[in-house]
Amino acid sequence: MKKKNIIKIRHYESPCGMLMLGSYGDKLCLCDWQIEQHRDHIDRRLKRMLNAEFEEGTSEVIDKAIKQLDEFFARQRKIFDIPLLFVGTDFQKTVWNELLKIPFGKTVSYGEMARRIGMPKAVRAVANANGANSMSIFAPCHRVIGSDHSLTGYGGGLDAKRTLLKLEGVI
Repeated sequence: MKKKNIIKIRHYESPCGMLMLGSYGDKLCLCDWQIEQHRDHIDRRLKRMLNAEFEEGTSEVIDKAIKQLDEFFARQRKIFDIPLLFVGTDFQKTVWNELLKIPFGKTVSYGEMARRIGMPKAVRAVANANGANSMSIFAPCHRVIGSDHSLTGYGGGLDAKRTLLKLEGVI
């Protein structure tokens, strides 16, 4: 039996809820809300696709992520420069990479996201990929809103989404 790889995990208390950070090698592979309703699903996906187990601890990239999150919440950082490892299907990775292009303080609709990736009819699939994002804040799915400008579902809860958008001056 092949030896399991290790995903180092550490908790981070943000102003809008507890996050779980995870690193695989020298990349961040996880920044997700503890209350996330899909938490188990995301954890299973990461463990399966990376052939890995979680191990409490820290790493250089987790320490850097914490520093940058602290700066973000203190309104001292608008852009992150953490190496990210997206773990999912090719379609999910396309959507998550598109999230990285949404600037601080801006929002787009799920329909606009679908158009941006060249699949205008795939609004529901884009929304589902957003929901499966294991890189909250770094891949800013909180910046994706309903076409009527409503704050629709968010893994950290709508209060966290509202707090993040207020922090960025959107609302």
